[in-house]
Amino acid sequence: MIPVPPVPAALRRYVVARVPYDVDFGAPGVHRGLPSTTVTLVLPLDDPLRVSWAGRPDTLHGAFSSLSGLHAGPAAIHHDGAQRGVQLALTLEGARVLLGRPAADLSGELTDLDEAVVPLALRELPERLDAAASWPARVALVDRTLAGLAAGGGDAAPRAEVARALALLTVGVRVAGVAQDVGYSRRRLGTLVRAECGLAPKEFQRIARLETARRTLGTRPLAEVAAVCGYADQAHLAREWRALAGCTPTAWLREEFPFVQDRDGAGGAGSEHEH
Repeated sequence: MIPVPPVPAALRRYVVARVPYDVDFGAPGVHRGLPSTTVTLVLPLDDPLRVSWAGRPDTLHGAFSSLSGLHAGPAAIHHDGAQRGVQLALTLEGARVLLGRPAADLSGELTDLDEAVVPLALRELPERLDAAASWPARVALVDRTLAGLAAGGGDAAPRAEVARALALLTVGVRVAGVAQDVGYSRRRLGTLVRAECGLAPKEFQRIARLETARRTLGTRPLAEVAAVCGYADQAHLAREWRALAGCTPTAWLREEFPFVQDRDGAGGAGSEHEH
C-alpha cells in the first residue's frame, strides 16, 4: 500500500480524491472506468495512459496525462500489465478553480493537459511528477501545485442556486423538487445544469446514484444495495448498471475483486483507482 495523506483542508472543496496507485494486473488487459460526478485527471508514470470509450476503439487517446469530463458511459483503460501514477477526482467547483473552466467544457471528452486549455502549472506537472524521487514527494508536489492554483482563484464559482441544485440531485431529490427548491422551471434548471456539468439533471442524478451504489456494493446483498441507494428494486439496479457501466453489479465486483466469492455481492470490498 502507498501511504496516502488526506487531501489538505484547503483543497477539499475542489478535490474529492487524490490517489497514488501502483497496480500489477499480472497481464495486459483493459480496466473498466465507471461514470462519476467528478472530473477525472490522471497523471501516469512510466508510460502514457491509453483510454477510450468502451466499445469505441476509434476514441483511443494516449498521453502522459488524461483529463475527462462527466460522461454517461464506461471508459476502457488499456494497460500492459502494470500502471503507476496519481489520479485525482475534481469537483465541479474544482474544475473551475483548478482548470479555469467549467466541467461542461470537458463533458464526454477524452483529452490531456497539453491539448486542453488549462493553466501552465498543470501542463508542467506530468514532467515534474516524473522527476520526483518518491511517492510522498509526488503527492506533496501535486498538493503544492493545486494549492497554488486554488490561491489564484481560477474561474468564477458556479452560481449558488446551481451548486445547490447539483447537491440536491446528488442526494436523490427529484428533478421537479429541485427546480421548486431553487426557484426555476424544470427547463431553466436543465439549461443551467447542462451549462455547468454537461449533463441533463436526470442524467447527472443517475450517475450520482451509480456512484453511491458502487461504494456500497460488496458490503450487503444486492437487494439491500438497491433499496438504500434509491433504486426501485434489484432489477432496476441491474438495468441502470448495464446502461451506465456496461455490466451488471455482480460482473463489476468480479472484475474489481476476483478473489471475493459471493453470489449476491455481500462479500467485503475495497476500491482501486478508476478512470
